[in-house]
Amino acid sequence: MKPLHQPAQFFVVRVALLLTMASFACPAVCDDVKVAAPTSSTSRDGHFANDVQPILAKRCFACHGPDDAEAGLSLASREAALSETESGSFAVVPGNVDESQLLTRISSVDENERMPPEGDPLTPAQVEILKRWIENGAKWEKHWAFEPLSHPQPPQSTGSSRASEGEVNGGRNPIDAFIQSGLTNVGLTPNPAADRRTLIRRAYFDLIGLPPTSEEITAFENDQSSDAFESVVERLLAMPQYGERWGRHWLDLVRYGETNSFERDNPKPNVWKYRDYVIKSVNDDKPYDQFVREQIAGDELDEVTTETLTATGFYRLGIWDDEPADPLQARFDELDDIVATTSQVFLGLTINCARCHDHKIDPIPQTDYYSMLAFMADLTTYGTRGDQTSPNQIDISSPELNRQYEELDAAQRQFEQEKTAIEQAAIEKMSAEDQRATEGPKRDRERVLKQNLKQHLDEDQWARSEQIADELKDIESRRQSLPARQAVLGLGQYESIKPTFVLFRGNPHSPADEVQPGYPTLFEAAPPKINTGTASRGSAGRRRVLADWMTQNDNRLTSRVMVNRVWQYHFGRGIVRSSNNFGQLGTPPTHPELLDWLANYFVENGWKLKDLHRQIMTSRAYQMSSANTDEGLALDPNNDFFWRFDPRRLSAEEVRDAVLTVNGTINKSSYGPSFYPKLSAEVLSGQSRPGAGWGDSSEEEMNRRSVYIHVKRSLVTPLLEAFDFPEPDRSCEARFMTLQPGQALSMMNSDFFHDQAAKLAKSIDAVNATNEDVAKLAIRAVLAREASDEETAEATKLIADLENTHSIPRDRAVQLYCLTILNWNEFLFLD
Repeated sequence: MKPLHQPAQFFVVRVALLLTMASFACPAVCDDVKVAAPTSSTSRDGHFANDVQPILAKRCFACHGPDDAEAGLSLASREAALSETESGSFAVVPGNVDESQLLTRISSVDENERMPPEGDPLTPAQVEILKRWIENGAKWEKHWAFEPLSHPQPPQSTGSSRASEGEVNGGRNPIDAFIQSGLTNVGLTPNPAADRRTLIRRAYFDLIGLPPTSEEITAFENDQSSDAFESVVERLLAMPQYGERWGRHWLDLVRYGETNSFERDNPKPNVWKYRDYVIKSVNDDKPYDQFVREQIAGDELDEVTTETLTATGFYRLGIWDDEPADPLQARFDELDDIVATTSQVFLGLTINCARCHDHKIDPIPQTDYYSMLAFMADLTTYGTRGDQTSPNQIDISSPELNRQYEELDAAQRQFEQEKTAIEQAAIEKMSAEDQRATEGPKRDRERVLKQNLKQHLDEDQWARSEQIADELKDIESRRQSLPARQAVLGLGQYESIKPTFVLFRGNPHSPADEVQPGYPTLFEAAPPKINTGTASRGSAGRRRVLADWMTQNDNRLTSRVMVNRVWQYHFGRGIVRSSNNFGQLGTPPTHPELLDWLANYFVENGWKLKDLHRQIMTSRAYQMSSANTDEGLALDPNNDFFWRFDPRRLSAEEVRDAVLTVNGTINKSSYGPSFYPKLSAEVLSGQSRPGAGWGDSSEEEMNRRSVYIHVKRSLVTPLLEAFDFPEPDRSCEARFMTLQPGQALSMMNSDFFHDQAAKLAKSIDAVNATNEDVAKLAIRAVLAREASDEETAEATKLIADLENTHSIPRDRAVQLYCLTILNWNEFLFLD
């Protein structure tokens, strides 16, 4: 992508550019309704689950679905669809298009006859899908995601392709066999390999979220060894920054936030330790099945550790209303958030859609929802307002340290009781006015005692009072000398197991039939056997059973869902685009055999993410150029068949972290409490209590990576929000990637970017350099390449104009030039 060169009025040009561009997005949709199959898909043969049912569900079910069967017609099941209607006709006659009234009605040009009666008519392509389906016997196949994993073999080689030209990995990768087969079937030619500069920049941002230096780029460009790129990948996977980049992906999924939301939006103590648990787990390449078990049942495993207890903070990440109008409703809303997140993140199922009624599309009855909820029947609510006994903190201090604190607490209670008795004896001798004052606020009591205590005590009582005061000071001194007690956010308390009932229309005040813990019926699994012997610390042992079932090697969704997410984060979208919804209203996979091959590979290699990264990144598909071709755009404009690599804009964190990197101020220290970036008074004033809960961090802390920024639900950092940081109240399967004026305005006008531009200018000593050298040094620092003659000429003219025409001091002029480079497309986009 060519850089965007800005003149002196760069801010005007950039705003005008973005205002004239159509804003686009890759939606971070979290609802259960997704778009239909891609238009360039080969699925035009009328496959029911992939092609037919999405049309019926979106266009027909409102009148002829699970809830309503107008005119005696329901299209929710094959038996109902083939039944005679009230008019005596048949909507679907397998193999007979002419007798199938469904086709007659959707194809009619008579508005009074055409179906659906409201909205646009079906497109010719949709009509053709339904026609082929009926011609082929109106088969009602099971949805692809609800079938067990298949074990496909990579297609046989179809010969060399243009993608091999210049590639850095000359070996045969099974991924490419699947991709090439799909391209061959539709007559597409894959792009050649990307140049090495593009490829190493792609790999750096992909794995660690930071740009490579010019030296690292040059070294890779000059490395002619056959494993040059593999070496780059290995080095990046070993960096601590890898866990920070990929841990943030997981935090998006589990709706990570550090406050409770609602009006007060108070902080969640120790929530950052869950974030650190995720980052460390990713860096350690913890097997994904273990990662899942620790979060679902870290308190019930055979070996319970501080790490596994921290993992159960997963259940405490959601929003919490500390003053609900209906506490019972709020309790079930809290549980619903957990069921929704668990089912979507780990299984790719919208089980939460069955809270109030049977799922409209997927075979998930309402009983399945409450059977899933029953697994979590021992989960306490996050808290109760005003209750000092927190049900969400786990004390992980050593027994010896706890013993020392308990001894000090006991001694303090004893001395305070004696102190109170002495004070009360003196109060009884005071005037009525003073006695009444001691019964009021604490400050009034302390004032009266300070003024009058001694004169109402005898010598022995006063001496003892002084001695007790010294003892209490000593106790406090000894307490301060001890290490602080340690706690983590997690399942600090448990509910006693009570029956779980289906709730009529989801109303907690209207319980119906009792249910037991159970897996979704679509899995056709045997009922779970709850072994309470697996429980520990008072839990019920149910979540351990759920976790073990989820992580079975043959679970038909867990591995599919995770490999699809990894593919999505590498390529910008998944093989299944609706990565939180593998159900029948999600998008079908563009390469189902590849998806199952990757899922099997993942499990067979120990559920290790780093092995999956290696396999994907050494493929030709990953290393392809992002250039457009007329052929590709004509046959596959959405790139469903991966004939090229999709370019993308940097994410919110990448933008901020890259700026800190190129000016040399980034603080790469890992882990620990979150920091608070500096916010303006105008931003803070939007809170119900302006500034409350927003700390003041040092400059060194504020230079840390963006993953360590405090995530306050009611006050997302504006810079991150401008670049599509996700709403932390619910699971985000994929971030929006917009282009809109607010981003340009943030980059040109915010204090943060002006400060960083000043630091960039200082790092290259721009004030004392010639204008030509300023361009060379700044472009090398920001873009990791040499400046062209045209760029140095433009820079020289721009800085001179700022100084001479606009009377801007030199130090400010070179800072503004540095700011323009941070606004170039070359810096903000990844090919």
